[in-house]
Amino acid sequence: MSLREAQQTVDRWIGQYKEGYFPPLTNLARLTEEVGELARELNHRFGEKTKKPGEADGSVAMELADILFVVFCLANSQGIDLDAAFAEMMRKVTSRDADRWTKKVR
Repeated sequence: MSLREAQQTVDRWIGQYKEGYFPPLTNLARLTEEVGELARELNHRFGEKTKKPGEADGSVAMELADILFVVFCLANSQGIDLDAAFAEMMRKVTSRDADRWTKKVR
């Protein structure tokens, strides 16, 4: 699924509800919350903070998917095509950072 297709899927789902998309600052707050949940999960797995007894295991994959959902909502509400934006960003970093690091051969 392309980013555009994912955006369309989210748009169809949001379109079911008369309220539509949250305002941009609300979505930014939601995005911040989701990034915090990802940080918590990564800290439990790789950091110093251990889970409390009985606390359920989380999913890094689901936290990343939650972040993507909110990013798609924010992009859709602002009329941003993430396929085009991502392609432009990759052109920028590949030209800007072409000689920044030693290239690894895979």
